[in-house]
Amino acid sequence: MPFYHTLGKIPHKRHTVFRKPDGSLYYEQLFGTIGFDGMYSNMYHEQRPTQVKEIKGSYDVQPKVATVKNIQSYRFKGFQVKPDPDYLKSRKVVLTNSDVDIALAAPQKSTKDYFYKNADSDELLFIHKGSGKLRTHLGNLDFKYGDYLLIPRGTIYKLDFDDEVNRLFIVESRRPIYTPKRYRNHFGQLLEHSPFCERDIRRPYELETNDEKGDFLIKIKKQGKIFDMVYASHPFDVVGYDGYNYPYAFSIHDFEPITGRIHQPPPVHQTFETDAFVVCSFCPRLYDYHPESIPAPYSHSNIDSDEVLYYVDGDFMSRNDIEAGHISLHPAGIPHGPHPGAVERSIGQTQTEELAVMVDTFKPLMVTEDAMEIADDSYHKSWLDH
Repeated sequence: MPFYHTLGKIPHKRHTVFRKPDGSLYYEQLFGTIGFDGMYSNMYHEQRPTQVKEIKGSYDVQPKVATVKNIQSYRFKGFQVKPDPDYLKSRKVVLTNSDVDIALAAPQKSTKDYFYKNADSDELLFIHKGSGKLRTHLGNLDFKYGDYLLIPRGTIYKLDFDDEVNRLFIVESRRPIYTPKRYRNHFGQLLEHSPFCERDIRRPYELETNDEKGDFLIKIKKQGKIFDMVYASHPFDVVGYDGYNYPYAFSIHDFEPITGRIHQPPPVHQTFETDAFVVCSFCPRLYDYHPESIPAPYSHSNIDSDEVLYYVDGDFMSRNDIEAGHISLHPAGIPHGPHPGAVERSIGQTQTEELAVMVDTFKPLMVTEDAMEIADDSYHKSWLDH
């Protein structure tokens, strides 16, 4: 995170005596990244956070790959992913490489019987349908349609949904996810020309502090497996913390598009970055205002990256026959551009109401078996003149 946050009770100095009302000690934990060189928070627990009672077993959740080396463009119909009551079982990885898993999920029920922690990856959840509360050991956040939830690796969390109609687009990153460097000054503050600022970022606002012993199941994802670990104390027992490493929310509706006289390239839509991929937000905006501008994007070659576009809402003017929940994959190595007729249709248009999330990866993506179940196998022919 680019700025400091504190919640609950903390002592005046780090690594010093911090006592409960009965005179016993709170237990300090450093929640840090990149060894001791990255973002971190210092937390204070009612109980020691290290009390493992039992490792009950594990099961494999590694994506099953259908196509390892792919050059075909695809369209995947995301809303065809079947709902499932369980949050973890509902997550279906559709595209994957060594840096990132891109998944869809349609969970129907809140997380009740377990806590969840991803030990390997930051998780970026985009809320396409549904609302509720993200509950974590670092505090809670409300969420609704259009929210990105950034959950740093190692965060213990649950999701409470308000109803059973939920659709999530999930980016699971083995690389840390940050705000774009070019939008930050050397102090870490978001600059004036950034399409969003710190006011738009929602931080955890309440702590759930449970001083409780018993059997608490945490499902921990590590190296493609889920490990069922039973702890002796409630995972949400933090009385306070401070630092830079915590979950946060940002609404795509708070992204302020950058426009110009002629068509602007996709980097102006960038919202998050890693050293392995970027995430962009395509939002309602005014079109280019040069008197002879062509609002539709020009054809361009995907020489160095695979492009994934998740369609959220509105009329995406460069595509034909695209609906909410669809995903397009345009792999590296071949050019792509507007569908036939899109350029002509765009001339003279003054604005768009499109809403979409884009993920561009620098390594090729593999197509999974789950993706092929919802794939349009003829999409790569959709640029032909008929």
